[in-house]
Amino acid sequence: MNAHATAPYIEAESTLGAILAGLADHSEKTLAIIYGDREVQSGYHVTEVKAGSFVTLDCGGNPDAWQETVLQVEDIPSKGRPQMTAGKFAAILAQVDKKVRLDHDARLTIEIGKPGEAMRVFDVANLAITSDRAVLTLGVRAAICKPRHRADKAVATSCCASSGDAGGCC
Repeated sequence: MNAHATAPYIEAESTLGAILAGLADHSEKTLAIIYGDREVQSGYHVTEVKAGSFVTLDCGGNPDAWQETVLQVEDIPSKGRPQMTAGKFAAILAQVDKKVRLDHDARLTIEIGKPGEAMRVFDVANLAITSDRAVLTLGVRAAICKPRHRADKAVATSCCASSGDAGGCC
């Protein structure tokens, strides 16, 4: 019988603090990032860290506000450099945190792409720890109409709601 081991899987709460906590005991392991249909090349590096505070108004006239940490990652070959470890990743963010206060409860967004390509925006979908590496899998962040999304979600969770107009949208 061939038994397949399942990597420990962390249902990723997409916050900076949750990801750093998930990586904390695995600092020596390489950190792989999977996005779209590919794994990031071994020479990738974090090119910028943004601590953002957003105040918005959606198409239904509803205000919103939140904090976000945005990591910009360039997907490049290694050119002889070792692949980034979870420890180095955490150390980079610790250095940034000393100069630009990062909210560890903020939503974590990853902007990633190869040189010459448009960056793509992702959320963290999950974090898996294997015997030799940590794997951060990213999920696509889709554009949504927030009022319609809220209305659809309310209908889906309600047993007695009518399937009428979602309303609230422009």
